[in-house]
Amino acid sequence: MGTFGTAALASMEEQLPWFRRMPADQRSWIGLVAQAGIAAFVEWFGSGESAKPAIAAEVFGTAPRELMRSIKLRHTIDMVRVIIDVVETRLEELAAPGGEAQLREAILRYTRDVAFGAAQVYAQAAETRAAWDARLEALVVNAVLRGEVDDGMHSWAAALGWTAKPVTVIAGFTPEDEEPEVTIDQMQLAARRARVDALAGVQGSRVVVVVGGTEDALVAARHIAAKCGPGPVVVGPTVGDLYDSPLSARSALAGLRAAAGWPDAPRPVPSDELLAERALDGDDVARRHLVDHVYDPMCDAGAPLLDTLTTYLEQGSSLEATARLLFVHPNTVRYRLRRVTELTGLAPTDGRNAFTLRIALALGRFSRRPTRS
Repeated sequence: MGTFGTAALASMEEQLPWFRRMPADQRSWIGLVAQAGIAAFVEWFGSGESAKPAIAAEVFGTAPRELMRSIKLRHTIDMVRVIIDVVETRLEELAAPGGEAQLREAILRYTRDVAFGAAQVYAQAAETRAAWDARLEALVVNAVLRGEVDDGMHSWAAALGWTAKPVTVIAGFTPEDEEPEVTIDQMQLAARRARVDALAGVQGSRVVVVVGGTEDALVAARHIAAKCGPGPVVVGPTVGDLYDSPLSARSALAGLRAAAGWPDAPRPVPSDELLAERALDGDDVARRHLVDHVYDPMCDAGAPLLDTLTTYLEQGSSLEATARLLFVHPNTVRYRLRRVTELTGLAPTDGRNAFTLRIALALGRFSRRPTRS
């Protein structure tokens, strides 16, 4: 058996490039696996081939589990094939006179069981790995939602192979009567089709997907939305990396809660397009954004701009009525409305934007109301 094991290693060294690249300690473990396989065959054949050989325990149980990460299933098949070739070339030395055919048939039966045993070992390893990855994925998504993003969480993400930047969080609802595992698998499938990395988690009726590796998250969100259940799908703002991902998650979840206020919202919809509904729903982030980035810039630009916008909205978006009330030319009103658009990114002539501007005006006045002791 030692002679055949040595011959098998020499043949693998000659025929298998991946074997030559392996460290010496791993090659020695493979040598032990080869010898264990030959020894198990001799014992089984000597027992009269009556019992089914315990391939997984006797052969693959020899090597440490760490070796499974270094040797792929196709490499194992190559290794078994080489060992069989070595044994068959010296079949006459092993077989009793006239017993060559019986021994060859026994080798074929044994190698069949070796193949099934290898498949079983790798299948069990894959199931264990998948279950562990699923737990890690759930931990990472939960950490993002809780805002507990630290180096420990990054190590979990790295264990899942996550290196993608930038990052966006997408939130939607799960399909009805679908198991969480199936939903997560569907999200991963959609992410692969969109050519992005993704970490998905199911929380009750919500599904949250952390997407990385794309500057245009809406494209990826369309693939993911197709796998979500009925209802809105909200895309948070894009951030630099996982450390900032809680910001995107908070906006996406706030938008998902507030999306009921805009039944005709597109699917998917960016969370920034739901700022007005989020503010009405009590989202402090949206309220601060509307005050800091919409109301305050108009205040800084001067009272005429605010007065013009207020009058325009109160007069049902009529240029002529606004001009008459302010005693200015309609072109002056047009110019000031263009300035509002330049400063805020919101066009008063658009119905949705006008609604958001009206909410921003109210919130800005709240923020500047005088306090009384």
